[in-house]
Amino acid sequence: MDGDRLHGGAGRGGSTRPGLRAGRVVPRGGAGPHGAGPGTPGYARPVAGRRVGVMGGTFDPIHHGHLVAASEVAGLFGLDEVVFVPTGEPWQKSDRSVSPAEDRYLMTVIATASNPRFSVSRVDIDRGGPTYTFDTLTDLHAQRPDDELFFITGADALAQIMTWRDGARCFELAHFIGVTRPGYTLAGAHLPEGGVSLVEIPALAISSSDCRERVDRGMPVWYLVPDGVVQYIEKRGLYRRPPGRTLPAAPDGRPSGDRPTYDRPPPETPGNTSDGAGADPSDTSHLQEVPR
Repeated sequence: MDGDRLHGGAGRGGSTRPGLRAGRVVPRGGAGPHGAGPGTPGYARPVAGRRVGVMGGTFDPIHHGHLVAASEVAGLFGLDEVVFVPTGEPWQKSDRSVSPAEDRYLMTVIATASNPRFSVSRVDIDRGGPTYTFDTLTDLHAQRPDDELFFITGADALAQIMTWRDGARCFELAHFIGVTRPGYTLAGAHLPEGGVSLVEIPALAISSSDCRERVDRGMPVWYLVPDGVVQYIEKRGLYRRPPGRTLPAAPDGRPSGDRPTYDRPPPETPGNTSDGAGADPSDTSHLQEVPR
């Protein structure tokens, strides 16, 4: 069926996934998949090497939503590689326990091993301290000075990028791609013209927090996360709740922790609307710099 095929440039031999529609780029100020980057306002890098996507995240655990998003963006933007970067110490996760960095790194390696276009970097894990996107991009740029970087994140997180640490300077190091479900906009986000692209992909209602909760309740996570990651979680005993401890509930009724940042807009509250307007830029307690 037309539209069921994921873009073969990033997938495994252009395999199909029944029921999934191919992603598409939503025009923003004329910045298209292959025209975005050097030469557009807000992006100062020269073109000399390869086109490399950067997908940072806690990956606790990594799931198929992350992989589909990376594959779609790679195909649409003609990326030569997508580098997955597990966070070291995620500053925005201080309200919950995060699995050890080595476990999250190894799960990411397992999940991406079958795709020759995917790789995993330890740059955030080995740096130590809280992980910030500007530091991630600075270190990757130093390692790959000739490559053109495309940072992949959730569109809802992208709407708050100007409140991140050194947020404005991030656009000097990479073109930003906000992955979202159809219908989401960045109205009122005040992002650099030409420095951002939006990509609509199939809505996969999968989040890392849901996967952790299912494991904790003894429910299966097959087909939500890659098979090897399921086996790794079981072998390491990850996400099992210690006796006597209950999972706190988030205000929206979901378990606390990760929210899927690329398949749905954030909950609409008086101070946080889905179009980015009305948010208090001084309040960073709710922000997520990277897809989870």
